Formats: sequence, structure tokens, C-alpha cells
Amino acid sequence: MPEPKSRFDETFPCDFYTPAELFEPDLLYTIPEIARMLQGLEPDAEVDDDTEAVLIDWAVPWVMVHSDELVIAEPLSEEGPGYYGVAPEAVEATDESDRAGETDGANGASPGVDGADGDQ
Repeated sequence: MPEPKSRFDETFPCDFYTPAELFEPDLLYTIPEIARMLQGLEPDAEVDDDTEAVLIDWAVPWVMVHSDELVIAEPLSEEGPGYYGVAPEAVEATDESDRAGETDGANGASPGVDGADGDQ
């Protein structure tokens, strides 16, 4: 049932990483690993089954929304999970936008990336 915002002490922006911000360019990850990383955890962090189910509920739509920035690899075994990674062109686009922003601001410093500190 919907709740009035006034019942909550605080609300937060719903800001997620992009694949280029989240993934190492030369690694592939499973959905459970992605789910942990979206919460600022290490990919191999121990979480209980109920928490993992909730995290995966967030990760699956994130993968779908960012599918044009991802690559996928077949499972390593017939029963194994699929693996996802950042597409090379997504990394290149991020690098190009970072270079373009390097001269923004009075001191010429590169602007920070919102949400890249794990506060998701």
C-alpha cells in the first residue's frame, strides 16, 4: 500500500552507477555480484539469502536498462550463471566525456562523479 512521504524521516535520490563506473573493463560479473556492487559491497561479500534476493531484485532491472552498455558471455558450464561486463564503447564514451570535462571549472579540475562513492 502506498505511504505518504511525510511518514519517512528522509528520502534520497535514486541514483545508480553506470556500467562504466561500476565494472572493471576487463572483468565479467554474475547478477549476484552486480547486485552486491550496486550496493557498494565487494562482489564476493557474504550476504544472507533474503538480502541477496532483494539485491537481485534491484540488479536485474539495472542490467536491462543498461543493456546497450553491456556485453554478455555464455556460462562457463551448462548449469553456471551468465556473465556481464561493460561494453568497450561504453568505457570509451566515459573516457571521452571525462576528458571533455577536465577543463570545466575555474581551477581546471575534473568534476567528480555523483554516486561513485558507494552511497547507492
